Amino acid sequence: MKYLRLFSIILVLFLCIGCTISNTEVTYMTISPREAKEIMDSRNDFVILDVRSLSEFSNGHIKDAIHITDSDIKSEAETTLLDKNQTILVYCRSGRRSAAAAKELVSLGYTDVRDFGGIQSWPYDIEY
Repeated sequence: MKYLRLFSIILVLFLCIGCTISNTEVTYMTISPREAKEIMDSRNDFVILDVRSLSEFSNGHIKDAIHITDSDIKSEAETTLLDKNQTILVYCRSGRRSAAAAKELVSLGYTDVRDFGGIQSWPYDIEY
């Protein structure tokens, strides 16, 4: 009986400790172009990040977008995107590179990263 009680206590402690271990998976939010546009139109505390190549960026981008290629996120983000708590709206051409860049930003400690896919799906104005 004594060992059963001790085992029960250990089991309960083990389960409680297991419940408090946090998930370390890198996450970010995926939003639609419409949701991104709503943020752009209603707030001023965000950054638009274009992660395409320089030539793609030069051929048209969303107004006020900052350009950092997806391959340079790790080396340039912290010197360009200074506020790690600011909303960052990330896009590329089709959505593949923006997803990878968003994941990398979260791994660098950015807390509000939102991937809205590719400029191919952007129905709003772009500038050249």
